[in-house]
Amino acid sequence: MKKFVKNQPIESIKDGTRIDDIFVVKIKKFFRPYKNGFYFELLISDATGKTINYRYWGTRDEEKVRALYDSIRDDSVVHIQGMARIYNGTVQISTNEPDIVEVLKPGQYDEWTFIKQAQRDIDKMFSELTDYINQIQNPELKKFVHDVFSDKEIREKFKLHPASIEIHHNWKGGLLQHTLEVLRYCELSAEMFPSLNKDLLIAGAIMHDIGKLRELAVTSRIKGTKKGQLKGHIVMGFAFMYEKLKNYNIDEDTKDKLLHIILSHHGEKQYGSPKEPMIPEAVVVHHADAMSAKITEITQFVEQSKNRTEDEFMYNRRKGLNIFLK
Repeated sequence: MKKFVKNQPIESIKDGTRIDDIFVVKIKKFFRPYKNGFYFELLISDATGKTINYRYWGTRDEEKVRALYDSIRDDSVVHIQGMARIYNGTVQISTNEPDIVEVLKPGQYDEWTFIKQAQRDIDKMFSELTDYINQIQNPELKKFVHDVFSDKEIREKFKLHPASIEIHHNWKGGLLQHTLEVLRYCELSAEMFPSLNKDLLIAGAIMHDIGKLRELAVTSRIKGTKKGQLKGHIVMGFAFMYEKLKNYNIDEDTKDKLLHIILSHHGEKQYGSPKEPMIPEAVVVHHADAMSAKITEITQFVEQSKNRTEDEFMYNRRKGLNIFLK
């Protein structure tokens, strides 16, 4: 089976560029007749999140062109041959026979091709996570967290998983990086406030997003699973933890507090937390989670926007305000 690799990012495609590359289908658009036959249009993307319009100009054999169109789905990975041309002021890719567009099968491409690459070395990050686990003093709580990551499937998935679809840490290893950032904020809080239970902080920070392993799936893009859409990672993480903790001789008070950290880490009910933080450690994990997510979100926005404008400000639709870029 031939293996395809990505040759160039969308942002480098210019008028006159010859295309023989792979892309992911973000939106499957329309199928229509034209004077020489039938054509269809797709919106295709790559790991950067950039998109470009694509048109396949087919023959008068409607059945053949429609069969090709029907074989393509949103999220399909496609191998495209064609040419990039300016159309209505923007670059788009077009294919005319004998050039082709074909849907690739799993195994014909690396499944992480269309996901942003890790920002830090994944093995080094997991080593840091292991160091934090080893800092837990309560032997049963330490054993519990250690055992969770001794499960090969959980460990390998946690190392590679993104933390979100779009907003923050949406890259390979993003969940692990986000977790380490939350741990660092918790560590600083424990230094400033010695009365905090550091074991709870470490365990809570490590486990706060464990439900994302089931909420999110990585295919040709990051997307929500059906169960994730219906339940959400907080509920799924709580259910996972609740069942696992039954097998450990941890006092009920510690179990309840750890589960409370999971349930309250989004801070407010309007943001998905069934409970709001009611213990100091839950307050710390909530704000540490928010700091990691929000700082990453705004710094990423600034870096990406600098290359798109010469203005000092760029409007952020999600925030509803202008962000200063200089």
